[in-house]
Amino acid sequence: MQVMRGWATRFAPWVGLVSILGSVQEALAGDYEGSPQVAEFVGEMTRDYGFAGEQLMGVFREAERKQSILDAISKPAERVKQWSEYRPMFITDARIARGVDFWRQHEAVLARAEQEYGVPAQVIVSIIGVETFFGRNTGNFRVIDALSTLGFDYPPRAEFFRKELREFLLLAREEQVDPLTLKGSYAGAMGLPQFMPSSFRAYAVDFDGDGHINIWTNPDDAIGSVASYFKRHGWVAGEPVVSRADVRGDQVDEGLTAGIEPTKTVGELRALGWSSHDALRDDMPVTAFRLEGDNGPEYWMGLKNFYAITRYNRSVMYAMAVHQLSEQLVQARGVK
Repeated sequence: MQVMRGWATRFAPWVGLVSILGSVQEALAGDYEGSPQVAEFVGEMTRDYGFAGEQLMGVFREAERKQSILDAISKPAERVKQWSEYRPMFITDARIARGVDFWRQHEAVLARAEQEYGVPAQVIVSIIGVETFFGRNTGNFRVIDALSTLGFDYPPRAEFFRKELREFLLLAREEQVDPLTLKGSYAGAMGLPQFMPSSFRAYAVDFDGDGHINIWTNPDDAIGSVASYFKRHGWVAGEPVVSRADVRGDQVDEGLTAGIEPTKTVGELRALGWSSHDALRDDMPVTAFRLEGDNGPEYWMGLKNFYAITRYNRSVMYAMAVHQLSEQLVQARGVK
C-alpha cells in the first residue's frame, strides 16, 4: 500500500489540537460546505476519538456528493428470483479458470490460512471470486465519497453509513493511509473481499507481517482476512457445508426456514417428511431451504458452515453459489 502513504505527510499527525465545533461549519467547502450534519459528525469525531478537527476538515473539504451513488442505492434491485438464474451468474467457466489460476498463484498463502484458521483454501478463493472476480471488480468510487454521500444524503440508512464512515476514518488513521485515495463499491465495500470498514477493523489481518493491513492490492492480507472472518463467524474445520434432502408428504413446506438462522433440527425435519442424503444427528440445527433449479425444486439442509457463509452475505443463494463454486474449483484443479 505504498502509494497510499501520502496520508501520513498530508494530514499527519491525526491526533492534535481539537478545533472548536463552531469553526467547523465555516471551514467546510465543496459539496458539504455549511452542512450541520457534517459539523456535528466532525465534532463527535474530535470529542470521542481525538481527531484533529482542522485535519478532518481537510478530508471533508475534498469529499464529493455523488448522485450516481444515490441513484444506485435507491434503484430497486433487479431480483433474480430463481436459483436457475442466479447460479449461472457466478459459476462460469471463466470464473472457475481464473480461480484455479489464483489458487495456484497463492497456494502457499492459502495453505497457511487453511492451517491457521481451518477454512478450506477453495472457500477463501471462492469468496474472492464471487465478490470481485479475483480483484477485477473492486469498485471505482472513493470510499470517502460513498460513505459521506450515504451518511449525510441518504436518510433511510444514514445512521448505518455514518457508523461505517466513522469506522473508515479510524481504520485510515490506524493504517496511516490517505482516506482520499482508497476506493471501493458505491456502498463503501473495499478491496478483494469487499469488506465494509467495520468488518475491516474487526476481522482483517496483516497476514504477510509487514505491519499494515492492505486488502486492496495485497492478496496475502485479503486471503488471511477472509479466513479470519469465517473463523470468527463459526466456521468449523473439516465439517460439511450442506446436505441435499429428499422430501415427501404434505408437511414438507412446514420445515422451510424463515430467514437464514438454523431454527429447525434434522429430527424435526424428518418428522415433516425430509430425509438427508448424509448421516446427520437428529439434534443438529440446520437451515432448511428450497431452490428452484433447472430440473425443478431442490431441497437442502444448510449446516453450521453454511450459516457461516451467510454471515458474509445474508442470502441462501449467495452461500450456495460460494459453496458450489468452491466445489467446482476443487474439481477443476484436480485435487481433493
